[in-house]
Amino acid sequence: MNILRSALTRREAVAFGAAALIAPPALAHVQAGLAAAASPAVDRILLRRALDALARHNSRIWSRDVIAIVDFGLASAVPRFHLIDILAGTTTSLRVTHGRGSDPDHTGLLQSFSDVPGSAATSAGAYLTGPEYVGIHGLSRRLGGLDPSNAHAEERAIVIHSAWYADASVLAQQGKLGRSDGCFAVSPADITALLAMLGEGRLLYAGRAPS
Repeated sequence: MNILRSALTRREAVAFGAAALIAPPALAHVQAGLAAAASPAVDRILLRRALDALARHNSRIWSRDVIAIVDFGLASAVPRFHLIDILAGTTTSLRVTHGRGSDPDHTGLLQSFSDVPGSAATSAGAYLTGPEYVGIHGLSRRLGGLDPSNAHAEERAIVIHSAWYADASVLAQQGKLGRSDGCFAVSPADITALLAMLGEGRLLYAGRAPS
């Protein structure tokens, strides 16, 4: 995992400060903390979308210390699952797969999003992290879709889990990770720390910019 510290540029501070003026005080504090803790590796457009998602779904998100932003505009070889710790002011980034239905030719780059059941594709949008459980992939965490673009997440069993095809050894062999059925699959070496850091009741925002 990579841990990066960052601070807002003056222009970003003005922009996020303006948004805070129209948000409830508690939410505005979280939004400002998210913007300040996000490293330069986090796409600013996706950061803005995550901030908007916090405002839209504020009543559903009851833990706001850590927020995840997944940048599917990046290749699977690049750490693109960003865990932003608002309290610590750090960003931890790790590699994550996308769905085979989103990259049918296995290029290593997501080509399209879909929320259609049976598509085996990745869905964009805001997710609420659910309970931890042990399934066919071992330790995992359930996800609930909060937007129309990922409303079938629970029906499709879209979760966070580990998989052998997300391991660094696969990347070394083929220059890209394998593909999931739409789940957020990470290396077995990362799953315990990831799920501990991104507990239940938190926001995960997935997307790419522009899209």
